[in-house]
Amino acid sequence: MEELYQNYRNAVFQSKNPQAEEIVLSNMAVALDRIFMDVKAIRNPFDYYMFVQSYIHPLIDFRSSYVGNISLFREMEEKLQQGDNVILFSNHQTEADPAVIALLLEAKNPHIAENMIYVAGDRIITDPLCKPFSMGRNLLCVYSKNHMYDVPELAEMKKRANMRSLKEMVMLLRGGSKIIWIAPSGGRDRPDTVTKDLYPAPFDASSLDNMRRIMENAGVPGHIYPLAILCYDIMPPPPQVEKEIGEKRLISFHGVGLSVAQKISFHEIAAACGDAEE
Repeated sequence: MEELYQNYRNAVFQSKNPQAEEIVLSNMAVALDRIFMDVKAIRNPFDYYMFVQSYIHPLIDFRSSYVGNISLFREMEEKLQQGDNVILFSNHQTEADPAVIALLLEAKNPHIAENMIYVAGDRIITDPLCKPFSMGRNLLCVYSKNHMYDVPELAEMKKRANMRSLKEMVMLLRGGSKIIWIAPSGGRDRPDTVTKDLYPAPFDASSLDNMRRIMENAGVPGHIYPLAILCYDIMPPPPQVEKEIGEKRLISFHGVGLSVAQKISFHEIAAACGDAEE
């Protein structure tokens, strides 16, 4: 707790905001209070969504931040208003990804910012430091393949839980007008151990195909867009995937980036291939 406080304080002070000390004390008082409480509310009576937005906001250098292809986010909103579904295949960099996405989009695309559903790993509800920051999000919890066999005797339980989450996703998509964010890599981006260059973690082909099939079987038109996020420096993950809860939190004040590309069609891609296997 002390380490989290000091790291957050140092990061906010980097922003040179004249209210930095007041911001740190206010946000950390709320954060530490909620970490110690096992609460079930989301936006009422305590608004977790606004708590997370207020907590992450002072870590972002908006002067050096970027949102690309804004017109495509408007396109998504139009499709959602028509009753269509939207799936975002994204890389994943930090625990703060959902808040960063919402903060970058809330001014011009508030509907997407507040209504996006995030497919996230189980640590969002099992890690006491992480849980309060997850309470204000629309979340579907799945067990990552990276941690599926951390405790071998729990593997079957985790698989059953994932099936329940997939069924819930199907029901949500059948209702239409849903936007879902998923990181098909199953984990966060990490720098190359030798060159230290940062690359997106490889996507898992089965995760991509599962989402494609779920979307196509929902009975509602669906659209898939690739999303790119860059916010690694705000809250980088540990160098290696850790099995134990309680990873070290490094925090800094930094610019971030978000961009989306034109929607993709699996059918068009498959039609361009020479054979079924390809």
